[in-house]
Amino acid sequence: MSAASLGDRTSPEAAAAADRVLVVPVGATEQHGPHLPLSTDTDLAVALADAVARGRDDVVVAPAVAYGSSGEHQAFSGTLSIGRDALLLLLVELVRSATETFGRVLLVSTHGGNAAPVRDAVALLRDEGRDVRAWSPEWGGDAHAGHVETSLVLALTPDRVRGGGPVGDRRPLRDVLPELRRGGVAAVSANGVLGDATTAHLDAGRTLLRRATADLDRTIARWG
Repeated sequence: MSAASLGDRTSPEAAAAADRVLVVPVGATEQHGPHLPLSTDTDLAVALADAVARGRDDVVVAPAVAYGSSGEHQAFSGTLSIGRDALLLLLVELVRSATETFGRVLLVSTHGGNAAPVRDAVALLRDEGRDVRAWSPEWGGDAHAGHVETSLVLALTPDRVRGGGPVGDRRPLRDVLPELRRGGVAAVSANGVLGDATTAHLDAGRTLLRRATADLDRTIARWG
């Protein structure tokens, strides 16, 4: 049993932790090229939540939300998207329920397509007087399943990276965004990669994870 895991607790044990911050990992189930698992975004959200919880005694980690707004990846097999409106509603109802126990809720989102519904959910919930916030990592670098995300998966679960990683569309995201919005990722990248996974390295992934965990820790520490 993980002391920080809500799912491992009984109901009375959850009540005893009500003064802690409930951290909810918000990910996605979507294609990440031919070399990374569909659960990549969710795995990253869970890893960051668990990492920050190991260093704090004021955090409880909820079971992850494993489905997000991933319509831009729908042309690739295995992608399971619930869309923006459904994700917004899911998060609103989830946090309304969570705040019956926990006074503070933090949504940790690691999929860019979730940004708008997460932002809108937080705004609505805060208007209702609920103490909820959202945080996302600033990875930098390429956009999807390239150097950054492949390095991150190498750092977490290297056995889940298939092969050496491919090259995708390496243009900056701002250059491909209009076409991507019209036709999805498949319109700009046949293999689903936006970046270059051939340069990925375990040490780079560890550095990115360490920096993101430190930033998440500071976010919780400043909550007060």
